[in-house]
Amino acid sequence: PPAHSRSDWIGPPDKHSNLRPIIFYVPPEESALERRLREARQEAQASNQRFWARHNRAFCQEKEEFIYSRLKAKGLEMRDESGQKATLNAEEMADFYKDFLSKNLKKHLQYNREWYKHNFRITFLMGQVALVRALRWLRRRKKIVEQ
Repeated sequence: PPAHSRSDWIGPPDKHSNLRPIIFYVPPEESALERRLREARQEAQASNQRFWARHNRAFCQEKEEFIYSRLKAKGLEMRDESGQKATLNAEEMADFYKDFLSKNLKKHLQYNREWYKHNFRITFLMGQVALVRALRWLRRRKKIVEQ
């Protein structure tokens, strides 16, 4: 982002996780509390990127293996006569999706728990930052009124 930018920048989707990375704005006079909030947001983003990159990699690999094994069982090759990649019908793929989700249920539940923890912490810190800013604004307003 340009040096004069005063907001977060969101990038294009990551090729592995499909999540859009965020470049967080760092104010020149960032307080310790604001820094903790930004770092919590960065930690949450990094955690999400890692989880979804691993998940998507495993999904693609297992999907290819599933398709290959089903095609092989039918006596078919991965590519048809015209060179097109062979596919399975929706019902066969539904079997894969169901099995994949069942196999990864514990990972998804753990991810959801961690996601909630990150978001609770971020929300709590956001509340604290908003309160500090509101109090700072009220103090400034009071000084102006007294003058």
